[in-house]
This record gives sequence, structure tokens and C-alpha cells, in this order.
Amino acid sequence: MALVLLTTLTLLLAVARVAPLVDDAARARTAADASALAGAAEGRAAADRYARDNGGVLVSYEESGSTVIVKVVVGDAGAVARARASVVWVPPGEQD
Repeated sequence: MALVLLTTLTLLLAVARVAPLVDDAARARTAADASALAGAAEGRAAADRYARDNGGVLVSYEESGSTVIVKVVVGDAGAVARARASVVWVPPGEQD
């Protein structure tokens, strides 16, 4: 009985320590995606704003032509995302 209780407590402690790291990683990916899309559309200031709005810190911003690569950190986790700006012309009358 004591072994089962000890094993259960050990597993609970492990989950309690890992869960915040998994949450930070997911939030970092979301913040990086939003930041990259905003950066491709509107530039570095927008990328920084979207990273902060999603709980992250923009630590790297690289723009090459129409492609933007960002690194965002949330808590102990970081994520990198890339986005490309493009303009598609749709003739009048052919819009959805």
C-alpha cells in the first residue's frame, strides 16, 4: 500500500513540474506564430506588440525580402516562426 502511495505521489509531482513547461512551450509557439504573421504584414513594431499581447517577449526579428523570422520566449520556452507577406490581386467581381 505504501509503495502504491509513494508511486502515485511521485507521478503527481512529476506532472506538476512538467505541466508548466508544456504550457509555456505551447504559448511560445502561439506567440511566435502571431508575431511572425504581424511582422510580415506590418513590420517589427507589430511583431513585438503581438508577441507581448500573447504573453511573450520578442528576442529576435529577422526580415529578408518578404520573409520574416522571429524568436519569441514565454517563461522558460522559446519558439521560432516564419511568415511571408504576399499580395494577391483579385479582379473586381471575383471576390468571395
